[in-house]
Amino acid sequence: GDFPEEAKQYFSPAFLWTRPQDDKEVETHVFDAFKDYLNQYLDFVEAAEPETDPSRLKEIKERQIAYLQYRAEKDPARGMFSRIYGPEWTEEYIHGFLFDLEEKMEKGEYKVGEVIPCDAELNFKPTPVG
Repeated sequence: GDFPEEAKQYFSPAFLWTRPQDDKEVETHVFDAFKDYLNQYLDFVEAAEPETDPSRLKEIKERQIAYLQYRAEKDPARGMFSRIYGPEWTEEYIHGFLFDLEEKMEKGEYKVGEVIPCDAELNFKPTPVG
């Protein structure tokens, strides 16, 4: 299917978008593309340097919040959850669990640019493509 025009502002022009109808397409072309994309992403992660520029961190925060608000507004499960659990539960679930970063930042539980403590090593390495 077509990718929504309003969503394009949140994604890289190099992202993968597909809605294949055939399992064989997924098992071959789509999965191969996914593996290549994931390996490239892992290379980027491994080479990434922390961002410290305050104006850039502010921009990152604003764009992340805008994306989360967009996703919360467009959540495809909203109608189903509302019918099953009611609108109050649904909104709390969407904003308080699925897309809760803005709430956590308002409470001071997370700050943009903050390194989340983790002493675990990566348990995977990018696979050379060639």
